[in-house]
Amino acid sequence: MYSFNIKKIVGIFTLGLVAVLGTATMASAQTGNWGHNQDRKSIQEQQRIAKQQAKLEQERLRAEQARLRAEQMRNRNNGYGNGGFNNNGRYRVVRNGRNYNTDGRGAELLRQAVNQGYQQGYEAGRTDRNGRRRSSYSTSNIYRSGNYGYSSGVDSSQYQYYFQQGFQRGYQDGYNSRNQYGSVNGGSVNILGAILGSILNIQSF
Repeated sequence: MYSFNIKKIVGIFTLGLVAVLGTATMASAQTGNWGHNQDRKSIQEQQRIAKQQAKLEQERLRAEQARLRAEQMRNRNNGYGNGGFNNNGRYRVVRNGRNYNTDGRGAELLRQAVNQGYQQGYEAGRTDRNGRRRSSYSTSNIYRSGNYGYSSGVDSSQYQYYFQQGFQRGYQDGYNSRNQYGSVNGGSVNILGAILGSILNIQSF
């Protein structure tokens, strides 16, 4: 009788243990499935965000290209492009409220001064950033001399002033990895026509 009760108790205990283990296994499987579903949802959400970001970037690039095309058109209309100045024309450059008169060649040299200043400043800014040096365009020897690319045909002090104006803006763009004042196209760095025009403030007469 006693042996029978022991066997009965052992049997009941075994059945109970199997039931508990089975329930735990099912719960673990359900938890695993839930975790898998959460991982899949997370991946899908990341993919959706990545697609949205790619779409926004494409829209930004299209807008930038349209802006540059419009800028180039305005440059041609305003005579700020290469060869845009009439060699026989007369031009007036307004600097700090004072007028400076020059011919077409002089106007082109001043345009080049601004653009070359931007290019040299951009490279100097990138070099300082990559070298983890503090931002300081005025420490550059090229900036201080301001005669990079100078040739006779325009007053050297005028050339220096406009070269340095371009250099300052190029340095800021290069150091901060941005294109606020210029553009980079196929490795070519140039100041924007609108910025060039605002710096030179040149008029024909």
